[in-house]
Amino acid sequence: MRYLKYIILAGFMAALVLLALANKGLVTVAALPDGLPYADKLHFEVPLFAVIFAAIGAGLLLGYVLEYFREHKYRRQAAVKNREAAALASEVAKLKSASGADEDDVLALLN
Repeated sequence: MRYLKYIILAGFMAALVLLALANKGLVTVAALPDGLPYADKLHFEVPLFAVIFAAIGAGLLLGYVLEYFREHKYRRQAAVKNREAAALASEVAKLKSASGADEDDVLALLN
C-alpha cells in the first residue's frame, strides 16, 4: 500500500514537472485594471506555470480553511462527548471503590 502511494505521488510530481516545462512562457499578471491609479506599478511578469501553481495552491488553502470551519461543530460535539465520557468513567470508578466491587470475592464475604 505504501508503494502504491509513492507511485501515485511520483506520477503526480511528473505531471507537474511536465506542466511547468510546457508553460514556461512569461505572462503579465496585473493586480489592478488599466486606467486606475498605480495600475502601472502593480503588474508583474512571471512564468505561466507559476500562475497555475499559485492558483492551485490558493484553491487548496481556501478549501482547507473552509473545511476546517465546516467541521468545527463536529469537533466541538466530540469534545463535549469526550468530557462526558471521562466524567462518567470517574463516577463509575468512584462507585466501584465505594461499594467494594474492586475487592476479591472471598475478602468481600469476610467483610
